[in-house]
Amino acid sequence: MLNFDNQAAGEKRLLQPNELEEFRNQAYENAKIYKKNTKKWYDQNLARREFVEGQKLLLYNSKLKFFPGKLKSRWSGPFTILKVSPYGHVELMEEKTQRTFTINGHRLKHYLGNSLDEQRVNYNLN
Repeated sequence: MLNFDNQAAGEKRLLQPNELEEFRNQAYENAKIYKKNTKKWYDQNLARREFVEGQKLLLYNSKLKFFPGKLKSRWSGPFTILKVSPYGHVELMEEKTQRTFTINGHRLKHYLGNSLDEQRVNYNLN
């Protein structure tokens, strides 16, 4: 009734770690393919930010704060662009103090404040 073939049982025992290793390799490859496809999809949905001299921007304040304000915005500005380099850093000028400084372009976003004022319409309800 029972299989007492020691050679067959030994061969099976030797093949089990190989099967487990193959299963791990397949899982690793599948995870690699999934990550690649997810990155491709995410990169397609990113909007490219291109800045032009004279444009207005907002600057992200990334300083660590122990007691941040509940409704305080982390975006400060608007700032005006003085110079844009091809390597991603931008020279900005603060409008109030006329202070200039260079900042990484990843910390900036377009300021839409003036364009929203132009689109605003008043209606008189008489």
